[in-house]
Amino acid sequence: MFVCSCFGVTEEQVKGHAEAGARTPRQIASACKAGTDCGGCVRKIQALLGRGACPRRELIDQGARALTELEEAA
Repeated sequence: MFVCSCFGVTEEQVKGHAEAGARTPRQIASACKAGTDCGGCVRKIQALLGRGACPRRELIDQGARALTELEEAA
């Protein structure tokens, strides 16, 4: 299934770039140009990367888990 029709980028290609280390739509764009023309696919790319792909969000989630563990241990 195509994610970016402007450059013919598929969902599998985006997932492959994510597995190779791309964590943001900008990094995906650098890897394959998806999202750099009309921009209509940027939200789909964000969805494929998932909310957990945001490094700041991951840190917040880790902190929340650690806090929960501390509270449960007390």
